[in-house]
Amino acid sequence: MKTNKLLFAAAAAAACGCTGGQKVPEKPNIIYLMFDDLGYGDLGCYGQTKIETPNIDALASRGILFTDMYSAAPLSAPSRCCIVTGKHMGHSQIRNNEEHFVPTDGRGWNSLFLDDTMEGQQPMLAGTPTIARMMQDAGYKTAMVGKWGLGFPSSESTPNKMGFDYFYGFNCQALAHSYYPTHLWENDVKIETGNETVIQGEPLPEGLDPLDPANYDRYGGKFYSPDLMYDKLEKFIVDNAGGPFFAMWTTTVPHSAVQAPSEEVMHYVEKLGDEEPRVDGGMYLPSRYPHATYAAMVTHIDTQVGRLVAKLKELGVWDNTIFIVTSDNGPAHNGNSPMEYFQSGGPFSCAAGWGKSSLHEGGIRMPFVVAWGDRLKASKSSHIAYFADLMPTFAELAGVEAPDNDGVSFAPILLGQNDKQQEHPYLYWEFPGAKGWVAVRTGEWKGLLQKAAKGNSDMELYNLVSDPRESTNVAAEHPDIVKQMWEIVRESHEAPVYDIPKFNLDIQFPE
Repeated sequence: MKTNKLLFAAAAAAACGCTGGQKVPEKPNIIYLMFDDLGYGDLGCYGQTKIETPNIDALASRGILFTDMYSAAPLSAPSRCCIVTGKHMGHSQIRNNEEHFVPTDGRGWNSLFLDDTMEGQQPMLAGTPTIARMMQDAGYKTAMVGKWGLGFPSSESTPNKMGFDYFYGFNCQALAHSYYPTHLWENDVKIETGNETVIQGEPLPEGLDPLDPANYDRYGGKFYSPDLMYDKLEKFIVDNAGGPFFAMWTTTVPHSAVQAPSEEVMHYVEKLGDEEPRVDGGMYLPSRYPHATYAAMVTHIDTQVGRLVAKLKELGVWDNTIFIVTSDNGPAHNGNSPMEYFQSGGPFSCAAGWGKSSLHEGGIRMPFVVAWGDRLKASKSSHIAYFADLMPTFAELAGVEAPDNDGVSFAPILLGQNDKQQEHPYLYWEFPGAKGWVAVRTGEWKGLLQKAAKGNSDMELYNLVSDPRESTNVAAEHPDIVKQMWEIVRESHEAPVYDIPKFNLDIQFPE
């Protein structure tokens, strides 16, 4: 779906009353905060009762809360690739996580903590049109602070080479599993943090009391990466307050391993009560209080949101800044990520196999809050959209034409022109991991194909209005709709540019 040439009429928007009668700036600043593995139900404004997120809830109370916003993929790298390129998973270069290195010691990605020269993921093609380049063309200063995961340091697919004027954070999403890393990257320069190396994937040593919090100090460090990254983000915004600026804040919170400042963890221990320690970290790290730490991590970023809003007001750019809060994919389900305890999937199933790495609603339906200073009328939007829409939306707001993409701009909703909002005829997903998944949403219907990599072609069908938990497969009752779903799959699927098994899904179409 190629975006049309976009029109942005500030005077008309102001006349409609959608911004309280104020004139809409021609080029608003944009801050895009994306959590990592945060579930639909992990924020207070989406129904969370245990985790405190007052600052994000305040954004929702003065902005628009989307109920039907989707990620492009249920996993990190492909989700991010869609945001950066505007292409859904049937057209995307990156369709799964794929490390740049080939581990040889049996430790998998944990090998990186012994030899970080292997860091990085499969890159995008050199010269790929990106959302960052588009915003540069519109006159914006651009930054990414947080996690990249779309190319190794020496590749042609680093943030600076893909249109970001400034980058600070993790190049490699595997090394981002530690919140006390030995180094981060500032642009294309490796910056030592002062933290010591901590190896993941090992249990708490025998002989140590698992109930003593002090025995878990060995997994921490002096410098907490979310704080290092926030400081750089704030400095970028201060330095570019003259605007316009576009900042992607891709925090690693609350992805495993769970780690947070001890005093903030203890706040939740007092609130939630004692809990069983996680002495076998699995792929990650042991934790004395995994539930309390997960909650503390989310609240830590929420506190930073409050600081940043205060800074925007101090700089006089609050009313000219669009602030978006979302997540890259659904919540994980492991000993470090207590998806069921917090009901992180919200109204969707929180059982194993129904969140991250699945195309169930819990894996791809995202929290999505948009605030625009005090210009928006607080509301909920049931507009069906996904991350491919960000590129044309930002293009319309910035007054430029977007590169070829699969999105539909939702700028009319932000401008209070709901009657002009174009709807998607359908949304499409495919994911070659976890035995292979395909999904289509059109209106209230969702087609879902599991075990596609195993040759399964029995598509399930769910009515998301009456059955949002996808509990009753009604495919047999609606063969015409199932046929329509298959037609969409045929239209949407293309072979990826990389001949990598993890990126390929050989879909078996029915006769």
